[in-house]
Amino acid sequence: MSPKKKNSSSKVESVEMASEVSVLDLPDLVLECILEKLPPEGLCRMAGVCTSLRDWCTSDHLWERHMKNKWGRIVGPAAYREWQFHVVSGKSSIFFNQDKQKGLMGYLIQLWPFALIRSSFSNISKKQSFPPVDSIMSWYLALESGKFWFPAQVYNRENGHIGFMLSCYDAELSYDQRTDTFEARYPPHGRRASAVETGVTWDRLRAPPVDTSPHDLHVSDCLNELKPGDQFEIQWRRNKEFPYGWWYGVVGHLETCDGDANYCRCHDNDTLVLEFNQYTRGSRWRRTTVSRKDHREEGNEADGFYGGIRKLCGKEEISMWKKLWPAEALE
Repeated sequence: MSPKKKNSSSKVESVEMASEVSVLDLPDLVLECILEKLPPEGLCRMAGVCTSLRDWCTSDHLWERHMKNKWGRIVGPAAYREWQFHVVSGKSSIFFNQDKQKGLMGYLIQLWPFALIRSSFSNISKKQSFPPVDSIMSWYLALESGKFWFPAQVYNRENGHIGFMLSCYDAELSYDQRTDTFEARYPPHGRRASAVETGVTWDRLRAPPVDTSPHDLHVSDCLNELKPGDQFEIQWRRNKEFPYGWWYGVVGHLETCDGDANYCRCHDNDTLVLEFNQYTRGSRWRRTTVSRKDHREEGNEADGFYGGIRKLCGKEEISMWKKLWPAEALE
């Protein structure tokens, strides 16, 4: 064989060998690093290539980061319990039907049939759902679908209605991919039907900081440590048929104290002064007191009922309330 023919033959062999190299031939660590850099849409596409990549791309390890980055701040234990209920009851499949799905869900719907066909060839007797119903990927996609309503809390509900300024209320939320906002359904207020608000933005949402129903009194465990200047949230409701909301306030000084830190003994007194400085001086909502020793729900039908108290310690929580501070004092 001439050198020229030999060279051309070796080139053909090299091309053939190169064409046979698969991404699955990469070391596991390298493949994992590549997949970690893919966005959710990319993982969904890759999951439809073959059963091996499907297993890689649906792993909880890869989806934990996406869940935390996008949903971690507003999805808490209560939302996870709601999702687990749907999984156990077999209702999770309703989030993945093919009715006019767009965006990320659209990619999944297109890939789903092919992935199922491939898996049936590889293991006819063992049908596996795609994605696995109890996986983080499924939970992520259910949230994206907008059909999964989950519990969270909304600051300044009902588009910042003046009656709810500097408050945070429980609601059921549904995500709208088209507008990147949420629809919120609030619990009924007495005989009033549930209020609905659309266009709720991400910055007005949070995961519930305590695992207390909006109809139950939160057990206060911080009363003895509160002192003037400390910031807190307190449950308040208009009457006993209403659910509680959380309202922002600051611990104040007793009327007998001049506020001098060297002589202040307010923190030793059984009476705890709560101030809501978003209201004008003289407003009946500006100031109230509760007992440190035997605090339960306190109030009346005229001024509403004050419930449990939680001390604010995190800078992020406090900063959020400061951002919501009204431009003018409330009456």
